[in-house]
Amino acid sequence: MSTQQPIQWRWVERYAEQFRACALQPGETAVLLSEASSSSLIVDTARLALEMLGAAVADVRMPTPVNPGPLPIRSTGASQAIAGHRSAVAACATADFVVDCTAEGLLHAPELGSILDGGARVLMISAEHPENAERWPHDPALEAAVAHGVGLLEAADTMTVTSAAGTNLTVELAGAFRAGSHGWCTEPGTIAHWPGGLVLAFPAANTVNGTVVLAPGDINLTFKDYVREAVTLRLENDYVVAIEGDGHDAELMRSYIAAFDEPDAYAISHIGWGMNAAARWESLAMWDKADINGTELRAFAGNVVFSTGANEVAGRFCRGHFDLPMRHCTVALTTDGEESIVVDAGTLRSDLS
Repeated sequence: MSTQQPIQWRWVERYAEQFRACALQPGETAVLLSEASSSSLIVDTARLALEMLGAAVADVRMPTPVNPGPLPIRSTGASQAIAGHRSAVAACATADFVVDCTAEGLLHAPELGSILDGGARVLMISAEHPENAERWPHDPALEAAVAHGVGLLEAADTMTVTSAAGTNLTVELAGAFRAGSHGWCTEPGTIAHWPGGLVLAFPAANTVNGTVVLAPGDINLTFKDYVREAVTLRLENDYVVAIEGDGHDAELMRSYIAAFDEPDAYAISHIGWGMNAAARWESLAMWDKADINGTELRAFAGNVVFSTGANEVAGRFCRGHFDLPMRHCTVALTTDGEESIVVDAGTLRSDLS
């Protein structure tokens, strides 16, 4: 990303609209959290929007830690930039509002709990070029739709995901953590990612079995690329026991995840579906990888995002991971023996859209 690209006022206004949706008031304390590798374009756009709204802004800029390898890690939602720095944590925790511009985001960062316990509202922008925000208008109706989706998931006993490509996965939801994000946060101690529109479950241990088939056009967000050749993942008791496929995509996935030498990198992290009609599957094709983090690809309406790697609910922690949004899947929830379809071959049920 060029640091010389001028900030556009329309981006500042769009950021400000999202900050207003987070109930930001004049005089509130806002921390702008970034790191050395953060996009200056994002950070500066956010700062202008915060100042325009009358917030008392403080910059917290952290070094980007050395990557010990063996490979780059991308699109995790688990920034390592704070690195336990107690002053940085204290600054965020005592703020009214935190704009998270770290490259990977705080969603799964180890310091997030302490920050939220302090009462801060956290909006995660991550590495998304500000031009994208023009296409993500604030949609108040998304809050109720996501809440409805979370309610359906919380009431369910089982989730099944199937597809014409061959996916057939069963998730037992007892003990799972179930949540959603509509893209803004108004209550103390809450976090949202922008754009929002995602409902998901972090399953408990030993609750997931079956097959996931990545078809051409599905997405591997760790690589920030579309799948071109089918890849089949076989799961037994949460763990991918085989990555099958003869093409480049399967070989690259096998090689990447094996390089971390972490058994838990093969286990399920989370699974859910996207609900944001403004988010688009095609958008990944329009950007260099440094200019996008893939949050939009997790949220586009009707996708199923399947992820491997760290899952705090199941007591698993690791660095290796895959985030894999899939199209054309069907999601069924079973509640007290009654099955209902919430996503039908990639199309959201009408009361969720």
